[in-house]
Amino acid sequence: MTVSIYNTLTRTQEQFVPQEQGKVKMYVCGPTVYDYIHIGNARPVIFFDVVRRYLESAGHDVSYIVNFTDVDDKLIRKAEQLGTTVPEVADTFVAAFNEDIEALGVHKATRNPRVTDHIPLIIDFIAGLVDKGYAYESGGDVYFRTNKFEEYGKLSHQNTDELQHGIRIEVDERKENAQDFVLWKAAKPGEIYWSSPWGDGRPGWHIECSAMAREYLGDTLDIHGGGHDLQFPHHECEVAQSESLTGKPLARYWMHNGYIHINNEKMSKSLGNGITVRELLKRTKATAIRYFMLATHYRSPLNFSDDTILQAENSIERIANSAGNLRHRLSSLAATDVFEAGVSSGNAELDARLAAIQAQFEAKMNDDFNTPDAITAWFELVSEANSTMQRQDATAGELGSLLALMEQFDKTLGLLPDANAADELLDEQIEKLIVERTEARKAKNWARADEIRDILAAENIVLEDTPQGIKWRRK
Repeated sequence: MTVSIYNTLTRTQEQFVPQEQGKVKMYVCGPTVYDYIHIGNARPVIFFDVVRRYLESAGHDVSYIVNFTDVDDKLIRKAEQLGTTVPEVADTFVAAFNEDIEALGVHKATRNPRVTDHIPLIIDFIAGLVDKGYAYESGGDVYFRTNKFEEYGKLSHQNTDELQHGIRIEVDERKENAQDFVLWKAAKPGEIYWSSPWGDGRPGWHIECSAMAREYLGDTLDIHGGGHDLQFPHHECEVAQSESLTGKPLARYWMHNGYIHINNEKMSKSLGNGITVRELLKRTKATAIRYFMLATHYRSPLNFSDDTILQAENSIERIANSAGNLRHRLSSLAATDVFEAGVSSGNAELDARLAAIQAQFEAKMNDDFNTPDAITAWFELVSEANSTMQRQDATAGELGSLLALMEQFDKTLGLLPDANAADELLDEQIEKLIVERTEARKAKNWARADEIRDILAAENIVLEDTPQGIKWRRK
């Protein structure tokens, strides 16, 4: 399998070759744990989960690190608002994050390092930069000298004379240069702090990822990922401080996912249009959320609306129904064999079509993780499955081969419902209940007819009388 990745650093698509064959070092910037994650946070969580899954399916051992920023200005303000401590705020929302990503079917990272567990490590990293002349102390703060790192701006492809200063790059008269960024922040009265050679304080935002990535993955990562908004200043500053200390590239491949808009507007607190994952999970399935995130290429902007999530729900229902019906048909055949993708179904023509669909899926995933087109291949598999199931003489080998390939795709994309959702009525079961209800009404067995009506209503199945007979749909 040859995967190619669009590398933000070079602005080209390159063949992915890990430093060590069969092993991948992957770091993705995680959340600042002061609140519940919103759908903007969920996009990189879901997408990079798929990247990790696909690389693992190809036989790579992936060391996957996602950090928690558990101390910064936002956590300090939140603790003040709630009348509690920064560690208690962090613990609350780390637990909430883990609950939310589990609900979304996201596999846990290899490690989730927290800033507050690595303060001595971060202090040592800063001290190394000071010793090399890349950092300086001023008024209890420590700043990085951006003009000493000649390649500053190479990741975001900005000229240092034209760089726009983001909110988290503080302009301060104590800096030698306006573009210098903080590595260590002196504590204000009443704030959480740690002792350091430069006085009491806490780490700046950018330094934490450099220190923890190096601790768990070494000087050079294979893949560094995050949202598009992190290119500058966060990732640019990571590059500068890490490469200044080690003299080595921080990452070989940089990947950034696009923004999410809400009803074609930028998602922001000022507009009050943010949607948390928790809120969304109350009104739609986790698999529909995953589908929504993956049905658009990860580098493209994504627009959330009631219509787009409804489209995702309808699409995911087609996939789930097909897989569920395959399992139902196999159980009715009392099939106990374990089927594997790529193993002969006993039907050479079907095997050839399945091989072509599998090759299409893999080609699209190998092409910079093109999940929309990979999903198109999955729908071709759904059509093949539904066509096969229309045959009364379909064999267990045929049905099993179809289901095995569907489950193989799911190991990467995670779009099939989990075991807790497996009790939803399947299409075939609904149709059998409708036939039974019709027969019960003919026999004037009103009690059974009403019972079946209630069963279907509880499953949000809507019955409609038409000239062609009773039709049904899911509400």
